[in-house]
Amino acid sequence: MKFGEKLKYLRTEKKLTQADLAKAVGVSLRTYASYEQEGRYPRKRELYGKLAEQLGCDTNYLLTEDEEFVSQAGAQYGSRGRQQAEQLVAELSGMFAGGELSDADRDAVMIALQKAYFDCKEDNKKYTPKKYRKDSIFD
Repeated sequence: MKFGEKLKYLRTEKKLTQADLAKAVGVSLRTYASYEQEGRYPRKRELYGKLAEQLGCDTNYLLTEDEEFVSQAGAQYGSRGRQQAEQLVAELSGMFAGGELSDADRDAVMIALQKAYFDCKEDNKKYTPKKYRKDSIFD
């Protein structure tokens, strides 16, 4: 189940409206609706904790391997990194749709590809001039 589907399921179980939950966690209705309907993820990690508290679930339930990867990519590489990670997850999910791999094997493949993604991003830093790197203002 994807992040937005989990939110919607838990919210309806608690008989909350999107507006109620958005207000309770401190985001706009539009932002919250984008989580459920557009497959977007919170930008700030602490929002997962607020959502979990309001929905009566464990934060880890909301923050699965894929969402953690997307969140981490966004934190390290900005909106472009987040978009690339979301695209990678979507494409890989489509590849796994046939159901031939066990859950454990699927998780292992996802973890290996996520590691490869971050390794490539780090390698690319070596070849990017400092003036174009996000972290160059701190050098």
